[in-house]
Amino acid sequence: MTEDYIKSLLDNNQEWVKEQLAEDPDVFKKSAMGQEPKVLWLGCSDSRVPPNEITGTKPGDFFVHRNIANLVSYTDFNFLSVLKYAVEYLGVEHVIVCGHYQCGGVKAAMGTASHGILDNWLLQIRDTMHFYEDELEKLTNEAARFDRLVELSAIEQVSHLGNTNIIRGAWEKGNKVQLHAWVYNIGSGFINTITGGIYSVETLKQHCKFEKRG
Repeated sequence: MTEDYIKSLLDNNQEWVKEQLAEDPDVFKKSAMGQEPKVLWLGCSDSRVPPNEITGTKPGDFFVHRNIANLVSYTDFNFLSVLKYAVEYLGVEHVIVCGHYQCGGVKAAMGTASHGILDNWLLQIRDTMHFYEDELEKLTNEAARFDRLVELSAIEQVSHLGNTNIIRGAWEKGNKVQLHAWVYNIGSGFINTITGGIYSVETLKQHCKFEKRG
């Protein structure tokens, strides 16, 4: 059964290549010449949130990094390397943090169960939950709190982006790369824009909560 499934993937690849060549015989030659994406997409690893499909874009349109719960960590050199390359070498115009409702990572962070090494990664979401505790407690429905924490976490990641020396340095040089917080609704297929385009320290402060963390 496993071998059959793998074979079906390779067969699908063959059919996909045929379809692409039928539309444009030079499509792969063009792709091999280089990439000029306008967007760096930071999304969740969740298999239900494929960035190109939900935005109707094609290969080459997005530079993509995905991790559990779409987090920006100041100690994640994998993501920071992606960010630097995208901003300084590819010249992307937008960085989109796209969370999604029904996020398993956010749900796990809301609970008390132990998840091993994953708990270290989810600590950032727990910090966000505690920081916005007053706002979240006003929501008496657990599902509403879950949805709102997904949104607040996306906003927090944009805040973290705006505080990296990569983005700050770009802004100081006059590169108005814009930051966006989005949330994808798995149940409807639509994307909710949580923040407008953020392109300076001033707009970052307008959209994100800047208070001393206790």
